[in-house]
Amino acid sequence: MRIYRVIGLALLLLLPAQAMAIEANSRPALPSLAEADTAGDIARPPQGEESGESLVIERIERERAAQDNASVLLAHNRNYFLPVTYAKEPNNAVFESDNDFNESLDNLEAQFQISLKLPLTEGLFNENDAVFAAFTLRAFWQVYNKEISAPFRETNYEPEVFWISPVPWTIFGGDATLVSLGLSHQSNGRSQPYSRSWNRIYAGLIWERWRYVFRLKAWWRIPEEEKDDPLDPQGDDNPDIEDFMGNFEFTVVFRQRNNEFSAMLRNNLDLDENHGALQLDWTFPLQGRFRGYLQYFNGYGESLIDYDARIQRIGIGILLTDLL
Repeated sequence: MRIYRVIGLALLLLLPAQAMAIEANSRPALPSLAEADTAGDIARPPQGEESGESLVIERIERERAAQDNASVLLAHNRNYFLPVTYAKEPNNAVFESDNDFNESLDNLEAQFQISLKLPLTEGLFNENDAVFAAFTLRAFWQVYNKEISAPFRETNYEPEVFWISPVPWTIFGGDATLVSLGLSHQSNGRSQPYSRSWNRIYAGLIWERWRYVFRLKAWWRIPEEEKDDPLDPQGDDNPDIEDFMGNFEFTVVFRQRNNEFSAMLRNNLDLDENHGALQLDWTFPLQGRFRGYLQYFNGYGESLIDYDARIQRIGIGILLTDLL
């Protein structure tokens, strides 16, 4: 029932707020988020060493020099290439009427993600806030499936604009706290009957404690008109997407000895028909700027074409930029 979603989502947002010590933070103000200092990667201490500084502040500080460098783009989410991923049960049903997919999907496929951001302005409401434009592309490639000419099975595009700002509060005695507001469009850029898209307004809360970084992101879907005919190019391509993708996402990240571990949980908070997703990630040093990346996903919404199908997948590959 949707009422449980609303109640649960309100609790998720209110519990951290109740734990805030709403007082000026004693540490110096965070550097401006738009004065960014990384070429998309996040510099780390030498392997096996930890700086002891806040991971969030480290990332902000390491993003400072790249903003004015015309040869550099900033990373937004992770940038990676997974040459080998294995899905236990690929979603063949969605392509049953597609002549280009007249053979079954392979369990093995490659994936990659490109995610970049650009600071638009800073100091909008305070001296440390910033507005960013961002773009994320994620591709699912049936590269080993020669029977259907190794096509890209699905590609998802997500442009967004968001405001982010540090705040002078602590949560559970943490080291850094930030808030964000954004507008996101996500689609797979395909025609009917495979078109999938939605628009969201979201709010985020990021805080850090004991080198654990937590992020709570909640969203409201912008309504679209219903379709009379499923093949009509106008109107809502996926009216039930919130039933599977939910209204929030909670992520926790921990870094130790140059290894980064993270877990993402998504849920619709519906007690009658509960759907959600869990993603576990481990990134580790390889050579130079390259890092290894092991990813496990189980649930709904791995891609837009599969938003209403449960997918269980594991993949391994190369990481270019991490979360922290």
